[in-house]
Amino acid sequence: MYCLSPLTCAVFQGFFVNRQDHAHEIVAQVNEPNLKVQMDLFHCQIVEGDVTTKLERYFPTGKVGHLQIADVPLRHEPGTGELNWPYVFDLIDRLSAQWGWQGWVGCEYVPADTTSGGTSRGLSWLKSN
Repeated sequence: MYCLSPLTCAVFQGFFVNRQDHAHEIVAQVNEPNLKVQMDLFHCQIVEGDVTTKLERYFPTGKVGHLQIADVPLRHEPGTGELNWPYVFDLIDRLSAQWGWQGWVGCEYVPADTTSGGTSRGLSWLKSN
């Protein structure tokens, strides 16, 4: 396995790239218009922190293809952890309008409520955003 740095390999064994700056550096060096980065905001916050600064830095590059979300630290739906999702979603909307981003935001989380109907109740965060 090739690693960009010893820290990268130590954080998540088996993954080629674990940091936003590394992913964007590779995409810039390859310099192909159809190659973009999936910004996994859960891992970005865990590994690097400062998610909104990363969004502000990388949206203008035109190389953000997809966003993936889950709240930190337990990988549940937005509103169950430490991130201020209304602020993050407003920022994504502003940056999308400013830079013409038309990508998708995917959800990859484990519902916090695992009782019957919990998934439906757990989607209530969509109504407030």
